This record gives sequence, structure tokens and C-alpha cells, in this order.
Amino acid sequence: MTALTLLMIITAYLLGSISSAVLICKLWGLPDPRRDGSGNPGATNVYRIGGKLPAFLTLWFDVLKGMVPVWASYFFGIEPFFLGLIAVAACLGHIFPLYFNFRGGKAVATALGAMFPVAWEMALLLIATWLLVFRISRVSSLAALVTVSLAPFYAFWIKPQYTVPVIMISVLIVWRHQANIVRLGSGQESSFRRRNQK
Repeated sequence: MTALTLLMIITAYLLGSISSAVLICKLWGLPDPRRDGSGNPGATNVYRIGGKLPAFLTLWFDVLKGMVPVWASYFFGIEPFFLGLIAVAACLGHIFPLYFNFRGGKAVATALGAMFPVAWEMALLLIATWLLVFRISRVSSLAALVTVSLAPFYAFWIKPQYTVPVIMISVLIVWRHQANIVRLGSGQESSFRRRNQK
């Protein structure tokens, strides 16, 4: 591993540690997403708390946190495996943010952003998978879990050199969804359909 690669891994983690949800909620005068709604500092919870625009901005910045360091590293000529580790570092920053007491989100959008520079076809396939599952179920966590579970297969099919890092990211994201998996199993996970019917 070169010094440049190590620097980009550290940079990716530090950039990933910027909690878009917390900062945007502060700017909008909204409650802290770590304490309100589902308690997750991510775009879905920001949507619950503050509506479409803050949620969209949160999503956009979370995507950029993964995209920017990987894209920069790609242009620096860093090898594919290490590009994958840089993507993992950005996701770890989002999950365990240095600046926010290591209380972060689930890294779905950050992982997606990290894949765009090196495998845009796979990123589009992941978006399509998420949208399809969410359209059918109206459950964001289920859509995320199905999408990340399929991601390693998509990687092996489209960009096999990134399969191992994608597996690492998928395991991280599934692990972060443990509580959601329990609620899905018991039928208690919240859905947008259920909320709209109230």
C-alpha cells in the first residue's frame, strides 16, 4: 500500500464522518435525527422529520461523501482493490463518524455514491433494485437489505475485481440493519404505506 493510498483511505473516512443529516437538520431548525423519528441520521429519517427538501439534500451529500474520495482515487491511478477499501473507509466514516461521537447512519447512500465512479452500471442496477423493492413493499429498510444482499452478485457479474470490497460493504450495512431485521421478522417495521393510511 502506497502513502497516497493510505492518505486517501484516511481522507475517505474523515469525509464520511461528516453527518449530513445532523448538519442539515440543524440548518433547518429540525430535531436531531439521532434522537427523533427512527433515531437514524439518514435521508429516510430526515424525510420523516422535515420533508422532501432536507431529505433530498441529506441523500445528495451522503452520496457525495462516497463518490468524491473514490473518484479522486480513481484519477490518481489507485488499484481497484484499494479503491474498494477507500469506499469501505467512507462507509465506516458514515457509520462511525469521528465528529459525531461515532453515532452514525447505515451508509446505504454513501456506499451507492462510492460505486458510481468505478461501476456506474452496477450503481444504476442497485438503484433500480431499491426502487422496485420499495415500490412493492413501501419499506425503506427492506429495500436496502435486498439491494445490498444482491450487490456482491452484481459486482461479480459486472466488475468482478470489486467483489471482495462490495462484500465487505454489504456485510457492514446488513450488520447496521440488525434492529430493522428484527422488526421485519416480527412485522413491526414501519412503512410509508402504513403511515400514509393513518
